[in-house]
Amino acid sequence: MSRRLPLLATIPLLALALAGCGGGSGSDSTEAPATAPAATTTALSKAELIKQGDAICAEVNAAVGTVGSSSSETGSEAGQVADLYNGMAQSLKGLGTPSEAAGYAEFNEAAEELAQAENEVKLASERGDEAALASAESSAASALESFKSAAQQYGFESCAEGPSAPVSAAPGTAPSEGTPEEAESGVEAEPESAPEEAPAPAPETGGAGGAPEGGGTAGGTEGGGGASGGGSGGIGPG
Repeated sequence: MSRRLPLLATIPLLALALAGCGGGSGSDSTEAPATAPAATTTALSKAELIKQGDAICAEVNAAVGTVGSSSSETGSEAGQVADLYNGMAQSLKGLGTPSEAAGYAEFNEAAEELAQAENEVKLASERGDEAALASAESSAASALESFKSAAQQYGFESCAEGPSAPVSAAPGTAPSEGTPEEAESGVEAEPESAPEEAPAPAPETGGAGGAPEGGGTAGGTEGGGGASGGGSGGIGPG
């Protein structure tokens, strides 16, 4: 009897162990959650990309053209230009790769090189290194020309142009006559007032000019002649 008791006591423990193993196998069979499919983006057509890219470049060109024209702007001019071109390069790159990618990689690379060159100008300006600044400005000018050339080859218009300030006439004012601003603004100048006509000459009154016609002096001569004739008649032989 003493030998059977330990065996009987171990049976419930084995049953519990088997039950535990069965529960573990049930949890292992749980399926993993399905992952959501990755979102796909449609590449822009060449025409759409050029339209959006030109809009970005036109805004940057106008902003760069106005740098330094207002005393309210903060920071150095070189820093502002560098920030503008850095933003342009990032925005253009964010458009993605178009469906017609030939030449677009070169365009993006030229945009990044322009931004890097302007960063060098900013750094030299902040250091006050005149020699380095002159060299950096020369490199930036060359990088801008390369960017414009790459833009033109791909088909951009605004990106192929340099920065320039927008031209706009002040509201309610017209430029002076004969100035180039008048032709650019398209505001027509007010027509000149017609010159005043000269007063008509006064009519002749016949004062001095009518004296010979009136017979004053001539009449006296004629009268004198009559008297002379009468006198001569009285002297004739009796």
